[in-house]
Amino acid sequence: MGMLPGQIRILTLAIIKKDGKVLAQKGHDKNKNEDFFRLLGGGVDFGENSLEALKREFKEELNAEIINCKLVKVLENIFTFNGNQGHEICFVYEADFADQTNYQRQDFKILDSKDGHTAEWVELNMENLKNIFPSGCITS
Repeated sequence: MGMLPGQIRILTLAIIKKDGKVLAQKGHDKNKNEDFFRLLGGGVDFGENSLEALKREFKEELNAEIINCKLVKVLENIFTFNGNQGHEICFVYEADFADQTNYQRQDFKILDSKDGHTAEWVELNMENLKNIFPSGCITS
């Protein structure tokens, strides 16, 4: 489910780190002609808590199980993407892959993406940190 005009969306996202990098999906804003990265995860369904939703989303997106999930922050994200206003409340967790071989992979096909999106390990440097969304989800 994408952005709904005039609605606040509840998201749950994971910070999964490896060797000074974080796993994120690359995106592009056509109106701003800017590339960015977004943490993996997705929407919280009615009756589902944020941790259950995060584990479900990783199963749907990567067919992967995550463990050691720890809520580290809750953010309010008001933004414009492709010319449309968005508003999200984001539960941000630190997590690990249960299957350690996932840390050896360079990229991940997002299985439930109709547009062929992928996720990759993104270097946590000053330039990339300002392009990882939602803003403020990763501070170092």
